[in-house]
Amino acid sequence: MPLEVGLIGRATLTVAEPDLATSLGSGDVPALGTPRLVALVEEASMAALSGHLGDDTTSVGMRVHVDHLQPSALGAEVAAEAVLERIDGRRLTFAVSATQNDLTVAEGQIIRVVVETGRFLEKLTERG
Repeated sequence: MPLEVGLIGRATLTVAEPDLATSLGSGDVPALGTPRLVALVEEASMAALSGHLGDDTTSVGMRVHVDHLQPSALGAEVAAEAVLERIDGRRLTFAVSATQNDLTVAEGQIIRVVVETGRFLEKLTERG
């Protein structure tokens, strides 16, 4: 299946102890940590691409801009969505958001780049 603007991916999370800012070292309050929230919206962007890249390609994160707007407590259900907005060669731009019930928890943009998996792994090995 080819890549096309409008692809949507989703991911969900029930906030657990390892997801809290206090556990991640990113804050001193027992709320969903921003690093875990970023990982959730990245997961949604990967879900949008599922089945749309060739067997010898993958995508890697290049740029993340996420505004963490509202806190989420232990046990909260957070849903993330990523929509592919723009394709510029190998560069893919996603609008991302996360909600808890009807409340917007986060919104932003993620840029991923399509790479050849083998070449990427070779570079990784070379740089040790």
